Amino acid sequence: MPRSSTSRTAQPSRRTLLAATAGAGAALAAGGTARAEGRAPDDRRLRALVARMTPEEKVGQLFVMRVYGHSATDPDQADVDANLREIGVRSAAELLARYRVGGIIYFTWAHNTRDPHQIAELSNGIQRASLSLPRGLPVLVSTDQEHGIVARVGAPATLLPGAMAVGAGGSRADAREAGRIAGAELRALGIRQDYAPVADVNVNPANPVIGVRSFGSEPGPVAELVAAEVTGYQRSGVAACAKHFPGHGDTATDSHTGLPVITHSRAEWEALDAPPFRAAIEAGIDSLMTAHLMVPALDPSGDPATLSRPIVTGILREELGYDGVVVTDSLAMEGVRTKYGDERVPVLALKAGVDQLLNPPDLDLAWNAVLAAVRDGELTESRLDESVLRVLRLKARLGLFEDAYTTRKDVDRTVGTRGHLAAADRIAERTTTLLVNEDGLLPLSRRRTPRLLVAGADPASPSGTTGPPTAVLARALTELGFTATALSTGTAPSAALTERAVAAAGEADAVVVLTYNVTAGSAQQTLVRRLLATGTPVVAVAVRDPYDAAHLDGVPAVLATYSWTDVEVRAAARVLAGRTGPRGRLPVPVARADDPAAVLLPVGHGLRYRA
Repeated sequence: MPRSSTSRTAQPSRRTLLAATAGAGAALAAGGTARAEGRAPDDRRLRALVARMTPEEKVGQLFVMRVYGHSATDPDQADVDANLREIGVRSAAELLARYRVGGIIYFTWAHNTRDPHQIAELSNGIQRASLSLPRGLPVLVSTDQEHGIVARVGAPATLLPGAMAVGAGGSRADAREAGRIAGAELRALGIRQDYAPVADVNVNPANPVIGVRSFGSEPGPVAELVAAEVTGYQRSGVAACAKHFPGHGDTATDSHTGLPVITHSRAEWEALDAPPFRAAIEAGIDSLMTAHLMVPALDPSGDPATLSRPIVTGILREELGYDGVVVTDSLAMEGVRTKYGDERVPVLALKAGVDQLLNPPDLDLAWNAVLAAVRDGELTESRLDESVLRVLRLKARLGLFEDAYTTRKDVDRTVGTRGHLAAADRIAERTTTLLVNEDGLLPLSRRRTPRLLVAGADPASPSGTTGPPTAVLARALTELGFTATALSTGTAPSAALTERAVAAAGEADAVVVLTYNVTAGSAQQTLVRRLLATGTPVVAVAVRDPYDAAHLDGVPAVLATYSWTDVEVRAAARVLAGRTGPRGRLPVPVARADDPAAVLLPVGHGLRYRA
């Protein structure tokens, strides 16, 4: 891909930039409508409720646990077996009866999210099971519905562009609207807490776990979009949860599999990582999630932030003044398990100042460890009460003490509505970013290039309900007047598939190739080069990281979509066909492949079609 003189200009390294930037029941119903009426929950009644709880019930309130199955009481046998193997119970109802957990998290792989009516009934079944217990409390049901590449609830619910796509659009109004729609649909499904938005500033292109889940690489715009999305979520009556404090944007290690170390100085952290979390707090964020990583400048002990009292209590609580719910990232991740082991981790997290313990690998071990720490005096009951009170306050603000249930009518009038789907399409159209367009190859012409081959990567749908993207794009282009054929070659195309694609390109007037995290010398790069060699015009669509552009030398047209869900792929089709112009601008810089210290495409880059 030819580089302009601006692109060739050497830019300061990321380190130099960082250094420069551094200069129960009816008695509580009144509290249930607190957010809508602008009042705080009734602490006197909540404290009285806490005082009546047993230590076992208090400990249970602090855990948020996975459970397999589509039903709270009658899961499929395979899910019963999985529950027995991992948790020692058969169902969500048994989980609640045994451990009195305060929250349950939904996952696609746990078979919690088949379709909207099933999800709503699962949520209702969980609430019935918990509220029917002696001194039963409503459950805070949560999930990771970031949209984009992380989505647990799929179609026919509305799937929206993810964070970096919204960052490319640059509209606070769109971020707020995305949060409002996402929150409204989750609430209708009985899900009252969403572990979104991601507040990490993605300054490291090699980041293996954040990437396009972040709004971008500049703290100011990220902070604005985080605050806007938080406002949208919370206006819909769903608790947003900004993550991953104190910031996961500059790491080359995935905390699912290891313990990352962030080497920012305190001044760099203040300038780069802190602003989005400050903005979330100022926007009234209901919950924040900790990160399983070390930041020696904030705590030199070697403990991950989740277990760090200087970070959770000293910085988050005392310096930033946050008194809402703090939830750990999953305690099953290696980043938090490496140093102390599963029995000590939940106790140390509570001592650090967190309130909710998310998804421990062994609930019985973790639950009993916390209970033993209270009985032995390592954790005082007053410390336990602080976190239980914060959790109950959140439940009261969300209206769970007033009405914990949803209805089929709520689902039908809210989830996947025509208005929500149209809004998702409009937002997506403002995100597609044109990175390269030599000789005006785009938009494609139905007259000059009527026959299209759509080849390339088909990553699995985040929710299991969309795609494959090559087929979606081919269908959308056909609907727009082209004759488009899909050929999935995968993220690591074999020699045989590459030959098939090359042969098919000879029969096409143009090729659209979908790329997914291309690296130098990879099979995807080989495929693109072989397609270019056919002489057929080639357009690349980077369906995940825009950093692919650095590895697509010679490709005359490159688009970035930031995710491969249907809403973004269809928007890309409209841009390719000229039905709408590209409007997105890069929210991250793309470095040169041969010199990572030099910028190929700067933040704000985004081409337009000539009028």
